[in-house]
Amino acid sequence: MTNAVGAHQDQWPSLPLEAWSDTSATLHLWTQIVGKIRVAQCPWVNHSWHVTLHVTAKGLTTLPIPYGDRTFQIDFDFVHHLLTVQSSDGRIGHFKLEPQSVATFYSRLMDQMAKLDLHVQIHRKPNEVADAIPFDRDESHAAYDREYANRYWRALVQADRVLTEFRARFAGKCSPVHYFWGAPDLAVTRFSGRRAPEHPGGIPNLPDTVTREAYSHEVSSCGFWAGGGPVPYAAFYSYAYPEPAGFSAAPVKPDAAFYSADLREFILPYDRVRQAADPDTTLLEFLQTTYEAAANLAKWDRAALERESG
Repeated sequence: MTNAVGAHQDQWPSLPLEAWSDTSATLHLWTQIVGKIRVAQCPWVNHSWHVTLHVTAKGLTTLPIPYGDRTFQIDFDFVHHLLTVQSSDGRIGHFKLEPQSVATFYSRLMDQMAKLDLHVQIHRKPNEVADAIPFDRDESHAAYDREYANRYWRALVQADRVLTEFRARFAGKCSPVHYFWGAPDLAVTRFSGRRAPEHPGGIPNLPDTVTREAYSHEVSSCGFWAGGGPVPYAAFYSYAYPEPAGFSAAPVKPDAAFYSADLREFILPYDRVRQAADPDTTLLEFLQTTYEAAANLAKWDRAALERESG
């Protein structure tokens, strides 16, 4: 059993936020720059699904982005520590991921895109960040620890894999497993099919219209987050909107999971998953029981919305 747990922990790397908080903050803003390029070029998809990034075998990708009669793709490679821009006409640009300011990253990315005749204007102010500094003027965030960037990606790989298995259990409307760069978090969201009450909005530097469209329908959402604020460590989460009565007191598993009154969501520390004898089963138990709490209390038509896995 000891050897099995050790092997799991090697696949699920240690990710203490205090060891890489500066890199985490910088990387967050770099992903926002890349994500906003998708916003500028892609047709609007419900609940902002068109803006997200996706986990790959090396890092994160935009997937193909339309540009006239061409497409292009931007990829973070956290194995070789490169940012790559590829165009459907065969041209490629890239530069190293290394300690550099957000302003420098923005300039280097736009230079590489211009060389490929990709001229995209983005809104340069970060979203969902208090006291946001425009990307082209941000010299304060400039950290990049290769080891922890790689560990973060490896944690995303594991989270993406298990969330994808959980997603397969649902036959109703469900988002992809995708990376929202606003928070940032890796998330998957299930929908009951019913309209939701208007969201109050109020998220820093995010138009309320975007938030309200994102939460236009009743959801149960879960995902992975590197941590911050009231939860200063990497964690998995699960919440419902609107939150049904009794949700915060619902019995969920495993025992390490708890309800955060600050975030209004259930939290399972990442370390409790990575240190478990069976991380996949532990995480799936959390995802399933928190979803069932939301669906049962809100009286979702579970028979119509769910499917057997396999």
